[in-house]
This record gives sequence, C-alpha cells and structure tokens, in this order.
Amino acid sequence: MAQDANTAPPTPRTPGHTTAREPEPHRAQGARRRAAGAPALRGIHVPLVTPFTRAGGVAADALEALAHEVLDAGATGIVALGTTAEAATLDEAERDLVTDICARVCRERGAVLTVGAGANGTRAAEAALARLTRWPEARAALVTVPSFVRPSAAGVLAHFTRLAEVSPLPLIVYHIPYRTGQSLDADALRTLGALPGVVAVKYAGGGVDQDTVALLGDLPPGFEVLAGDDAYLSPMLALGAAGGILASAHLATARFAEVDAAWRAGDAARARPLGHALARMSAAAFAEPNPTVVKGVLHAQGRIPTPDVRLPLLPASKAAVEHTLRRLAELPDGP
Repeated sequence: MAQDANTAPPTPRTPGHTTAREPEPHRAQGARRRAAGAPALRGIHVPLVTPFTRAGGVAADALEALAHEVLDAGATGIVALGTTAEAATLDEAERDLVTDICARVCRERGAVLTVGAGANGTRAAEAALARLTRWPEARAALVTVPSFVRPSAAGVLAHFTRLAEVSPLPLIVYHIPYRTGQSLDADALRTLGALPGVVAVKYAGGGVDQDTVALLGDLPPGFEVLAGDDAYLSPMLALGAAGGILASAHLATARFAEVDAAWRAGDAARARPLGHALARMSAAAFAEPNPTVVKGVLHAQGRIPTPDVRLPLLPASKAAVEHTLRRLAELPDGP
C-alpha cells in the first residue's frame, strides 16, 4: 500500500570529537569496504526480535536460540538492533547485550551480522557508528534516513556522504518513508548508492511503484537493493532485488530462503505461488504494529518465553496471532 510521503506515522572515530575531513583516503577505504561487503548482503536476513523475560529483561538464551534457528533454516544473516528489535526501548547495556549475542552466533556460524545504527542528527549517527568497532563480526550497519527533522534530498545526501566517510563499516541505507516522513525517488537513492562505502538499501517504500522499477533497472556498480516490505519480497526479487531484511522471516525462514533461491534460479513456477502465500502470511504478521504479532506467534510456538513488548507498543491481539498462525499453516509444502 502506497504511503503519503508527508505523513510521519535515520565521525570521527571518537564520539564528540571533530577533525578535518580527509576525503580521498576515506573514499579509498569506502571503495574497499564496498568490494568486501556487497556480495555478502544477498539472501534473506532476519532482523531479530528482542525476547523479554517475565521480569521484563532481555531473554538472552532465547535470543541466542532464535539466531541459531533462523541460520539453521537458511538465512544468510541476522540484523541486531533493527526496528523489530525494539531498539528504541532498550538501554545501552541491553543494546550491547543483544549485539554481543548476535556477534557471537555469527562468529560461530560464519554468518553475516548487520547492526542497526544511526540517529536523526549526523553527529549522533557518527557516534553510533564509531561504537560498532567493538564488534569485529559486524559486516554492515543499517542506518535510517533521518526521521522527524525531514531534511531535503540534498541534506540526506550530505548526511550519508559524511557517514560513509567516517563509518568503520559499509552502510545499508534504510529507506522507509512511512516511518521517516522523508520520501526519496529513484534518482536520489541511486546517488546515495554511488557513494563509496554505501553498499545497499533496505527498500521499504510501501509498495512496488515506478521508482522501484526505475531503481532496480539501473543500479550503481556494487550497490544492492534488499526488500524491506515483507509482503513485496517476491515481486522485488523478480525485478532484481538481491534479497530481503524481513521480520516475518522469523516465522518461515526456510520458505523465504526457498522463494529467494527460486527467483535466483529463474524458477517462476515455483516462486510465484510460494511468494503469494508468504505475502499473505506477512500481511497477517503486520496487521498490528511490528513486532507485536511476530512475537505473539513466536511465543505461541514456544520459541520465546513471553510475547511481551515495551511501551508504547502493546501486545498483539489473540485474533491477529491466530490469523497469522493459520496463514503459516496454509503455506504450500516445500520441495
């Protein structure tokens, strides 16, 4: 469903310290990061929820188990501290704990770790990115277009240009206009994708439209598009997306990996019906604010200790959880 772009419902190596820019060395480093990072960003990446205990803390064992489960089922990688993780409601110690767990699993499994970072202000985003040097397992940083302040397209470009110069990791631009209130067209995203050190966009534009087709039809070298709207994964893959970062992939990871592989192999006869079924399941999982329904289903499956979320979110309704479970049961049999 298309969204109104005007509707709001994201350094220096040491935070707070400023130095003169050194554009050429940074651009050379960014080019090396691009070459190293882009190929690994294909496939299905699961932005993990943060399970909570009955006492309200992070359920570390459940988080570690979830990370292993989705990788066992065929995910290429996991994302720590995405929107699905309720990162905005975690304190710094909890965010570090979540990242520690995800880093350890990815180190053990040889999987791709992406970490959510960034902020509405450029200096704060630089500081968040600088902290990621603590986790050498991290392969990329997921950074939202600045929200609420709603800079111009030129301001967004200046923001990401600065972050790409100083980031210790390749950047994935998170384009989600129905959360940020900032819509970027294909030309603007293509310009961001040409920056050294920017290797991908998580594309959650609220649908597949002319800009989607234009972007996927003319990508800068070394720049990938990852589907970010779960229900549109299959058409995005058909148009040339490299994969997806998908919350509902918690619930049927192997089937999401299967539809990705089918489109990659050109097997439309297998990909289309499975893609439609996954879209129906994803729509059910997003009937209430993310990640409430996903957590409700994971709890119903016995995979996390509680379905709890933190305010201002409220737990999913029983009806939404049951509807999603029915859609899961309706998925066609695998090969």
